[in-house]
Amino acid sequence: MPVGLIALAIGAFGIGLTEFVIMGLLPEVATEYGVTESAAGWLISGYALAVVVGALLLTAATTRLPRKPVLLGLLVLFILGNALTALAPDYGTAMIGRIIAALCHGAFFGIGSVVAAGLVAPEKKAGAIAIMFTGLTAANVFGVPFGTFLGQEFGWRSTFWTISAIGVLAFIGIAALVPALPRPDQSISLRQELRAFRSGQVWFSLTVTILAFGGMFGAFTYIAYTLTEVSGFASSAVPWLLVLFGGGLVLGNWLGGRLADRAIDRTLIVFIAALVVVLALFAFFASSGIATIVALFLMGGFGFGTVPGLQSRVMQYAGGAPTLASGANIGAFNVGNALGAWAGGVGISAGLGYTSPIWLGAIITAVALVVMLIAAARTRVPAESDRHATAAAVAS
Repeated sequence: MPVGLIALAIGAFGIGLTEFVIMGLLPEVATEYGVTESAAGWLISGYALAVVVGALLLTAATTRLPRKPVLLGLLVLFILGNALTALAPDYGTAMIGRIIAALCHGAFFGIGSVVAAGLVAPEKKAGAIAIMFTGLTAANVFGVPFGTFLGQEFGWRSTFWTISAIGVLAFIGIAALVPALPRPDQSISLRQELRAFRSGQVWFSLTVTILAFGGMFGAFTYIAYTLTEVSGFASSAVPWLLVLFGGGLVLGNWLGGRLADRAIDRTLIVFIAALVVVLALFAFFASSGIATIVALFLMGGFGFGTVPGLQSRVMQYAGGAPTLASGANIGAFNVGNALGAWAGGVGISAGLGYTSPIWLGAIITAVALVVMLIAAARTRVPAESDRHATAAAVAS
């Protein structure tokens, strides 16, 4: 395994931690700033939307720049944003800090996915991307529960100071372990990167990413409330229950990457269908502690098991100019995050209870399954526009 993949995973760990740890701390944040649960949830949705902007604009702006310095610069942005969040005297400043940190997210994972795929043989690309995303899953297994515990014991600001320190460590790791990379092919212009979006399959992939991840994220955003108000767990148990979810992420990411290298579409269809079933059963049996424990693990496994395949699929159909499409797909993950968090907040605000985000997540994921089935069917009889777009991207 190329040592550079470990360095990328370190960066992914820090970024994944700042994205997900806020979920376990929403009650504390809402209480300190005197805002509602749904308003506190906008610290998640706002982050996700800023990821989309950064994924598109920063990736496009840095397409032809050396990739290692770009990754390091993005980590500097990440560190500054989290430090500002830790210092924020009010809700508005906290939101600004979250947005600054989020701007690096999409570009880091988009460019990092291309770098990871370039470090291995073509038939191992999805597996290499999965290794990089292992940092994201490790953030959920170890970082999020510890960060939630730290925030509950010493105040949520201590968590974001810790994240800033991890960002510094990630910077050092990237600087030391990622090899000096050649400049991207200067013959590939931004126009050629944009040409990849002429492929219908690229758009199918982005849509599935939004809906599949949005469904899972909608269920997960308000999970602290579900666990305490519906399942009956004490708030002190939330960090340790999140370990189960994180364990599912690790297994799903590993298994999804291996299976996607064999058959991307079939793997995605199976995992998304399983996620629909798990979410529906979770919503129905959320009052049962045992059922909740099982559902948390499976939700993480099937939900995150789609990530390597979705990222590899969009790069595959982008042809020879995958960088911007890769960044766009990271943005799509976070459009899904925002969609899920918004839908869950609407359900709670409408008085539908703390299981409503899970029911809505199941519905959104079911739509993703339908879109994925259509996309897979079209690959068997590719549209003329797809053939031209893929051929043009490869030729460029």
